Amino acid sequence: MRPSTLRALKRAAELTRKNRLTEAVLIAEPVILTADTYEGDEILRWLADHVADFTGEIPEELR
Repeated sequence: MRPSTLRALKRAAELTRKNRLTEAVLIAEPVILTADTYEGDEILRWLADHVADFTGEIPEELR
């Protein structure tokens, strides 16, 4: 995944935790929509692996 994509996803997660969902979507959506198939798959895996980054919750298995 491109570094700029990762930065956008991390920033979107940070904004989501701060209840700034609209801003998070404005940052993440263009990155997701312009990703090619390969990067799109990487984004999906990253999102699945980093759900807690968006919710601020610690997964049960890490407690």
